[in-house]
Amino acid sequence: MSVAIWIIATLLVLGAMLYHRSSLRVFTLGTVVMLGIATGLSIFGSTTLTVLWIIAAVLLLPLNLGFVRKSVLTKPMLATYRKIMPEMSQTEKDAIDAGTVWWESEVFRGAPDWKNLHNIPAPRLSAEEQAFLDGPCEEVCAMLNDWEVTHEDADMPQEVWQYLRDHKFFAMIIKKEYGGLEFSAYAQSRVLQKLAGVSTVLASTVGVPNSLGPGELLQHYGTKAQKDHYLPRLATGEEIPCFALTSPEAGSDAGAIPDSGVVCKGEFNGEEIIGIKLNFNKRYITLAPIATVVGLAFKMYDPDGLIGDKKELGITAALLPRDTKGMEIGRRHFPLNVPFHNGPIRGNDVFIPLDYIIGGQEMAGKGWRMLVECLSVGRAITLPSNSAGGAKSLALVTGAYSRIRRQFKLPIGKMEGVEEALARLGGNAYLMDSVTSLSTTGIDLGEKPSVISAIAKYHMTEKLRVVMNDAMDVHGGKGICLGPNNYLGRGYQGTPVAITVEGANILTRNMMIYGQGAIRCHPYVLEEMEAAHLDDAKEGLRRFDKAVFGHIGFVFSNFARSLFFGFGGSVFTSAPTSDSTKAYYKQMTRFSSNLALMSDVAMGVLGGSLKRKERVSARLGDMLSYLFIGSAVLKRFEDEGRPKEDLPFVHWAMQDSLYKLQEAQIALLQNFGGVGALLKATMFPFGRIVKAPSDKLDHKVARLLMYPNVARERLGAGQFLSERGQYGYVEQVLRDIIAVEPIYDTICKAAKKRYTFTQLDQLAKKGLELGVINAEEAALLERAEEGRLKVINVDDFAHEDLLAGRGARRHFEQQQAAVAKDSEQDAA
Repeated sequence: MSVAIWIIATLLVLGAMLYHRSSLRVFTLGTVVMLGIATGLSIFGSTTLTVLWIIAAVLLLPLNLGFVRKSVLTKPMLATYRKIMPEMSQTEKDAIDAGTVWWESEVFRGAPDWKNLHNIPAPRLSAEEQAFLDGPCEEVCAMLNDWEVTHEDADMPQEVWQYLRDHKFFAMIIKKEYGGLEFSAYAQSRVLQKLAGVSTVLASTVGVPNSLGPGELLQHYGTKAQKDHYLPRLATGEEIPCFALTSPEAGSDAGAIPDSGVVCKGEFNGEEIIGIKLNFNKRYITLAPIATVVGLAFKMYDPDGLIGDKKELGITAALLPRDTKGMEIGRRHFPLNVPFHNGPIRGNDVFIPLDYIIGGQEMAGKGWRMLVECLSVGRAITLPSNSAGGAKSLALVTGAYSRIRRQFKLPIGKMEGVEEALARLGGNAYLMDSVTSLSTTGIDLGEKPSVISAIAKYHMTEKLRVVMNDAMDVHGGKGICLGPNNYLGRGYQGTPVAITVEGANILTRNMMIYGQGAIRCHPYVLEEMEAAHLDDAKEGLRRFDKAVFGHIGFVFSNFARSLFFGFGGSVFTSAPTSDSTKAYYKQMTRFSSNLALMSDVAMGVLGGSLKRKERVSARLGDMLSYLFIGSAVLKRFEDEGRPKEDLPFVHWAMQDSLYKLQEAQIALLQNFGGVGALLKATMFPFGRIVKAPSDKLDHKVARLLMYPNVARERLGAGQFLSERGQYGYVEQVLRDIIAVEPIYDTICKAAKKRYTFTQLDQLAKKGLELGVINAEEAALLERAEEGRLKVINVDDFAHEDLLAGRGARRHFEQQQAAVAKDSEQDAA
């Protein structure tokens, strides 16, 4: 055996062990075996062999002898680690500790087991949940006129409010023992998707009480008395809840709220008791104007030690009835012409008893942890579901409109520019529904996925902005002229609301997703941090030793994997399928290893400054996000039986996600100096490996949206498509237009003239005159023309109908004065 062959063989053997993450002992054994082969075959001279054995001994013996390793290596490493580890605020610690990690940790660690993904149970609705969607949900969607809500009344009709109460729409999360529906997270998501396809006001009004708020907090942390009192009333809608967290001085940095509660003695119901004097100023509080019970977050202090030794207890959550003396519920905010109830709440020297604290006195100071844990669930359901529901309805209606609307003698959907927009609509709608399905499945399995919820909230609301813009572009003038027949305008106006609330998206992307993910998902970082903080020095050293050397092996393994994949090794990785999706599993495995390595490099190079390098964090977060999103798409396709008709949606969603993942990775490497250049050469030695969806694929996706077909039906499953609603009416017109096209061709052929596809009612008369169609076909042409005109036409108004508020009143008064003057002149 030549020297070159031995070196190559050794690198392959050791690289294979690193790739498969063999233990230190196995790796040492492999090294000894290869050196033994070199010695036995006399591949090197005696001096060279001696040097190689000495180097191996110096490197590997201390690592394998635990007592030596701990004293010589681990102890000084621990001391250095404690010095450079960044300080963490209590708020940050609570955020990291709250919630759980699930599939996102699998894709973060560099070697996802795709069989585990497939083994996650597919989401299913119970018979009761399906009946609720088919019954009360369908009915309330038909009851609501969104134009009247948003333009004329600035509120939903009282009969809709009462219907929501009677059918327990506000009680989806409340357990049946308290009179609630106790629906699964998946069912809640399906309900909100359906409502969001009809009205943002309706979806927001139903979503908030079932998300972060008194109901959720009470069920997890409330005392028995609090649960018994409030939960039955919340279930029936007798109580309307809101939760006041955001302050003018603390929005995204919710942990910095200035609102205070000081423990003191005061009078309550005629008695002197120990309670809390509150001072607070809150804004952006959804449902506040109509709330009957207010959840309130504040920082609690006990300067006189009336309830314990601790003077600064921390953030606390309490429940205040609306009639609490001194609390002022302000007027309404007006969020972008989407008038769901939202407003400020203030209070000066408001005195409440200690038992107003959610969970009682023992939960004082534990409010932030409570909020973060509940938000990790609610954030994964409400806004992502509203966004997905909106996207599904937009995809269907825009596809239908682009088939109905004609320009240059052909449906506009056949124009390549429109196809591009339709492809984004269809692909993203499929993707968004996939993400909500997987994330809510995790919740139903008992997870509190704080990282996933941040991913879902950020990316689904951002993608809604993309598809909303595309829908508006395709509709053109139809989309920008508001009125009863405009089904896009209010949604377009209100899109930034979802992007802003529950953590602004800039913050979520740049700080939250990776900030929590790097610590929670990494197999060793959290253990290292916890070990470094232990008071027991011996136990801390033991745990740190185990974690840090596991971490070192993890880094080398991911480097070996990234190098192998970079030079084409990903084609040899396993995939759980053998069809056209198998390449996606292989690419995802490759990118997972890249993310794991880049995370450790970033943490090693930047140390404590990483959390201030927001663009680094954002791009790593994008990689993690798209790995999860891609997993959700593949999981959905698997759960639905891998229908081949859906493949254009799957291919588009996967190719778009992987391309965005790749571009985020390359952007990070290009902005990471020499280390980035070295990693880029390792990971992309032959350049980019993924392409954005092709024009040909765009064409296939666009076509699916323009004609009735099974893939399109699955895409819009669960949405409100009754003819009693605007979207359902457009669907019916689409079917009519497609049905009359052969009749139109017959008439044109008989007349030996190619008529424009307009005035179909007049064309019906021509067909009857020629004797080539019957009365039923003529009636279908007339109905299609009526529907076509209704779909493409826009509303117009008298000037006075567009006036609002004081302008309308002033105009009315001027009209009345003019009428009176005319009467006087007539009398004279």
